[in-house]
Amino acid sequence: MVSITPRDRSLYLTESIVESTADSAAESAILPVRLPFVPSGLPAALPSDLAAESQVAERQADYTTHLAVFSASVFLVSVPVFFQAPLVQLFPWLSLGMTLLWVGLGRSLLRQPTTKLWGDLLIGFAWTWLAGSIYWGWLRWEPFYHLPVEALGLPFILPGLHRAKHKIGRWFYLGSLLGTAITDLYFYLVDLVPYWRQLMRSDASAAGTILQAALHQMYTPWGGGFALLLVGLLVMLGFAPLRLRSLHGWSFGGAILSTLLVDGLFWLAATAA
Repeated sequence: MVSITPRDRSLYLTESIVESTADSAAESAILPVRLPFVPSGLPAALPSDLAAESQVAERQADYTTHLAVFSASVFLVSVPVFFQAPLVQLFPWLSLGMTLLWVGLGRSLLRQPTTKLWGDLLIGFAWTWLAGSIYWGWLRWEPFYHLPVEALGLPFILPGLHRAKHKIGRWFYLGSLLGTAITDLYFYLVDLVPYWRQLMRSDASAAGTILQAALHQMYTPWGGGFALLLVGLLVMLGFAPLRLRSLHGWSFGGAILSTLLVDGLFWLAATAA
């Protein structure tokens, strides 16, 4: 029987510890480098991916803002017409005084960075409201006064048109004025001005007869041809600025295209009369 001395036992334990340490070092050498944990099914985000996602989000936010400005421009041209028309005939001074309300509200919105563009647009709308109040309140019996009164804001709008400040409201006003000018041009070319005068001076019972006579004038080859020509011009002028990335271009385009909506609604009302 072989006896194990304490010295042998000590040597045996030392050799075991050395072998264990060597094995652990070998295993560590062949293990792969541990990567950061990524949940299953989700790729690790690279800086280029994050930049692309940021650009997509910016483009979406930019498009949303442009669409909101366009929609607001259409609303501010079309809807107030049907609200202001009866108001200005019954209470012309009230309608005129409401211009100060729109200007005050617009200036208040201009002071806040988050609402600045809406204040800009509202001040441009105030010019159209002012002109409409003056014409439809006191001068509506004479069609040839319509365009000069609608253009009364031009001396204040044009000088600052090249500046970066308040472009949205300025171009909204110009788009609304251009749409009005094209509509008035149609009245002059098709000789609808006499019906305009009759309609403004007659009572409600005769309105249907006058409107029907005006429609017969519009349904001639001359009237139909000019209608197609001017509608095409409005569409071209309205959609061209939408190809740009500028907010004032979209306010301009929205104001022009809304002219088609207003004219179409008046045409439907005349047809139903």
